[in-house]
Amino acid sequence: MSEYLNVMRREIEPIRQQLIQHPVYAKVNTIERLKTFMEYHVYAVWDFMSLLKVLQRNLTCIDLPWLPVGNPQTRYLINEIVLGEESDVDEQGNRTSHFELYIKAMNEIGCNLNTINAFIKCLKEKAPVFESLRMSNAPLPAADFVKSTFDIVNNNKPHVQAAVFTFGREDLIPGMFISFVNELNKQSGDRFRTLKYYLERHIEVDGEHHSHLAYEMTEELNATYSEKWQESTEAVKSALLHRIKLWDAINSLFKQ
Repeated sequence: MSEYLNVMRREIEPIRQQLIQHPVYAKVNTIERLKTFMEYHVYAVWDFMSLLKVLQRNLTCIDLPWLPVGNPQTRYLINEIVLGEESDVDEQGNRTSHFELYIKAMNEIGCNLNTINAFIKCLKEKAPVFESLRMSNAPLPAADFVKSTFDIVNNNKPHVQAAVFTFGREDLIPGMFISFVNELNKQSGDRFRTLKYYLERHIEVDGEHHSHLAYEMTEELNATYSEKWQESTEAVKSALLHRIKLWDAINSLFKQ
């Protein structure tokens, strides 16, 4: 791991700790609150995939006729991550994306899926992202979070996109939240099995294998250009602060 990457990690660590220690996790202590949390968080799960796919679009060839594009190493890194995120396996071994797995978990525990389903329907009908958020009545804090992500998606700077992908979404789920879900699953006769599996898979794949690939991709794209590293660092800080803002909004819905 390069010193540039280590410097970035040190600079963003205070904000990252704010996220890990956010009070919203302690307040998600009932099934109803968990449902609410997931109904907001699902938009972050979705737009993570869009950040992933813009990287694939910028770093590989997805057009016809095919041509070799960019660095073969970064092509490999992003394609390997896409493979796992877009076509992983569920607890029965069936192929699925992590977004679809999350939707399955929401359905299993009785979340309200009307809004997120309406959003996806609008997108399938070719409505623009921001218009789809409005037409589907997406929660405003979630819509604001998606808009901040799409500022990165649309900026056409792969080095920034890679850094935000790597550090803006790396493992930020504290152990207490995972323990709460595990306990709920035990008490409910395996009702929360898909969410439990999703969290375990997130740690196993995203937090371990994919994080190492993403570190390599970030290093490859920023190289030894100090100005790129600085720009990437500021973008990561902004992404983490937008996540805190989303968590603050969810937290404000819960009384002590």
